[in-house]
Amino acid sequence: MPFSERNAHLPRPFLVVLLTILGMTDNAFSIRMPDQISNAPREVSDQPLKMAVFALGSFWRSEAVFGCLDGVVRTTAGYAGGSKTNPEYRSLGDHAESVQVEYDPRLISFRQLLEVFWSSHDSRQVFGQGPDVGSQYRSIIFTNGTEESKLAVVSKEREQLRLRSSVVTTQIQPLGIFYPAESEHQKFELKRNPFLLQLIGNLPQEELERSSLAAKLNGYAAELCPLKIQKQIDAKINDIVKKGWPVLRDV
Repeated sequence: MPFSERNAHLPRPFLVVLLTILGMTDNAFSIRMPDQISNAPREVSDQPLKMAVFALGSFWRSEAVFGCLDGVVRTTAGYAGGSKTNPEYRSLGDHAESVQVEYDPRLISFRQLLEVFWSSHDSRQVFGQGPDVGSQYRSIIFTNGTEESKLAVVSKEREQLRLRSSVVTTQIQPLGIFYPAESEHQKFELKRNPFLLQLIGNLPQEELERSSLAAKLNGYAAELCPLKIQKQIDAKINDIVKKGWPVLRDV
């Protein structure tokens, strides 16, 4: 997926952090990086979570876009919208690369998720986003019930009015089966930044995939967080560098 490869350089905050560490004297604080934190904090919630699924191009980027939002508990890259059973990355049939978003409706609504969906890709493109071309990159809003369908239709009509003469190609369809993608595609942007992985304790793969913190840092690593959240995470990381505290627990 070439879209993400264009953003392979480390974001500015990482460079600042690494330069700070390298520039520390022997008498200064330093970060003690653990190999793995087996007792990482559990992120179990008894909140009545809801689930939404969207397709808007590369699922590497899509997962990062939604993971950084307040109210989003966890994200999963995967496949949806097709008929093939058990699709895989190299054999996904007629499915689209998608992202499943688990969210707390008390903190963020489906309507707000739709706003992020529209603002995060070009809905006018047919079967592709940017340089990524193919039906697996098509734009789709998956719905769970009548209310979500109504909201999706209204939001598409609003987007069409905004774009005027251009045609919005986004499909709206009921969600069938969502198939999680292979492990190597989960939290892809975060995994490209070993420093952040160490900072949260090198979580085991299963914990990493379900971690709310990892979902947020995945967006941060891709520089796709809202500015307020991006600055908040910057401050947390800088504080850890200053104090030498080994593990980032929350943002």
